[in-house]
Amino acid sequence: MADQAQAAAHWDAAWARGDDTQSWSEKYPGMSLRMLDAAEVSAADALIDVGGGASPLTRTLLDRGFRDLTVLDISAAGMRYARDRLGSRAGQVHWVTADVLSWHPQRRYQAWHDRAAYHFLTTDEDRQRYLHTLDAATAPGAIAVVGCFAPDGPQRCSGLPVARYSPAQLARQIGAKWLVISQDREEHITPAGAIQSFTWIALRRQS
Repeated sequence: MADQAQAAAHWDAAWARGDDTQSWSEKYPGMSLRMLDAAEVSAADALIDVGGGASPLTRTLLDRGFRDLTVLDISAAGMRYARDRLGSRAGQVHWVTADVLSWHPQRRYQAWHDRAAYHFLTTDEDRQRYLHTLDAATAPGAIAVVGCFAPDGPQRCSGLPVARYSPAQLARQIGAKWLVISQDREEHITPAGAIQSFTWIALRRQS
């Protein structure tokens, strides 16, 4: 969805239907933590969660001692869920309401995390814009953890078409300057009981 206002309105409307009923909802970010651990991301690292919305990852990382956390999401409604869930701890997190495709990072991060945002990019133009932001937000040695639908995953999500990837396909999309250091597969069970297959990779930036 190239138009930022249209995309924001779509996701605000999705969040208006509630948080825990959304297909992407999870009680515990087990795969995210597994991939971050495999890449040896530590509490001393600055981490950005792209498309983080109301994900439980931020709370879990705060519990682990992370103190330089940023959450970026296009939906102001999703961010409100996240801040409300954290309560007084919300002040320990940097909140950025923006479209990752047009956002201009003002700093760099040691770790970039994206669960289920990249697979909504279905055109080459949008994927290139995403990678431009990833490049601007990281430096050599940084880690990127990306989770998206696997080849046998859903063809649509939240009313939108999605792209699906094997680990090798996803790595080629991210580009040659990133070296895969870990990969995995997840069978995510939605609140409605459906199974969604995810591909996960962790990469280290080489140049």
